[in-house]
Amino acid sequence: MPTISQKGRSMPESPIRKLVPYAEDAKKRGTKVIHLNIGQPDIKTPQIALDAVKNNTLEVLEYSRTEGSEAYREKLANYYAKNDIHVSATEIIITTGGSEALAFVMGTIMDTDEEIIIPEPFYANYNGFATAAGVTVVPVVSKIEDNFALPPIEEFEKLITPKTKAILICNPGNPTGYLYSREEIEKLAKIVKKHNLFLVADEVYREFTYEGKEHYSVLQVEGLEDNAIVVDSVSKRYSMCGARIGCLVSKNKEVIKTALKFAQARLSPPTYAQIASEAALETPQSYFDDVKVEYVARRNLLISELEKIKGIKVAKPQGAFYCIAQLPIADADHFAQWLLESFELNGETVMVAPAAGFYATEGLGKNQIRIAYVLDKENITRAVQILKAALEVYKG
Repeated sequence: MPTISQKGRSMPESPIRKLVPYAEDAKKRGTKVIHLNIGQPDIKTPQIALDAVKNNTLEVLEYSRTEGSEAYREKLANYYAKNDIHVSATEIIITTGGSEALAFVMGTIMDTDEEIIIPEPFYANYNGFATAAGVTVVPVVSKIEDNFALPPIEEFEKLITPKTKAILICNPGNPTGYLYSREEIEKLAKIVKKHNLFLVADEVYREFTYEGKEHYSVLQVEGLEDNAIVVDSVSKRYSMCGARIGCLVSKNKEVIKTALKFAQARLSPPTYAQIASEAALETPQSYFDDVKVEYVARRNLLISELEKIKGIKVAKPQGAFYCIAQLPIADADHFAQWLLESFELNGETVMVAPAAGFYATEGLGKNQIRIAYVLDKENITRAVQILKAALEVYKG
């Protein structure tokens, strides 16, 4: 029998999606599943984006340019300028979601067995992209006791070897909601310049920062032009996860030139989704203001309700729409599956994402879950009630 590749065997399962079959079985039994596991906002997509697709007059659905339509990239550059990030359309490559942008980054800047340093816990698919590229993730541990603050800069320098090519951060963070300060970004900038590394920032949650705090991009750091790469996406910003449109942004001409070759191999990003994404750039600021108010209210409700449950420890997010909760259990994977297979409260249960998959260090996060507060307050309240009742009877 032909054999599967070692790379394929090493490819990690998604901690977010691997429990889907159990959720589907629960629904077939008539159990309502409240989804806290995935960052799919219930916020409505801007109507202007939906109308752009519905009312378009295309007669032939053609390929777009490999780097994305010029009109969209020009407007995207204007969007960045409004956020004090000054790039040109030629420094942007449109991708099929932020996921493809991350894959392009890995292929562009790293060879097999080279290393990338990432503060953990981190977006679970970073493990997958690294495995696919043959790249080694070197984690720097951040702790729930410190609200997942950036570890001391000295901890990064200890891990730098001749194989290190980059540091990757998510700002604001998924799964922690941690927001990096300007001071922290500038400290990282000094490290990468000192050691001739890339600083890659996943900034897809840029709009979602709380308590009046502002997002500071790696592309705003003076003198970091050759080192900084940004990964971005429309998925969360405009509640357009299904559009699958993202981008790679860098002022480093060699990065853009090389990434474009990877982009050419997949031909072009989707045309209809670019039409929607271009239109979405006209979304008024009031949309984001309202969304932020809603997410702050949901976050505050979630945190306050979780803190009422004996034995739970939870970090308070400063951005994005996720939090990590530490539960009084030994194995969150088992608990999450048990919730779907064996527990219900008045015909309802919850689906959570076990947090071990958001770490690279073996054994960390086993008693933690990631919760996405992308549901309305009524569902959040109900979900925490179910979680509390489940913990009281769970014997795992």
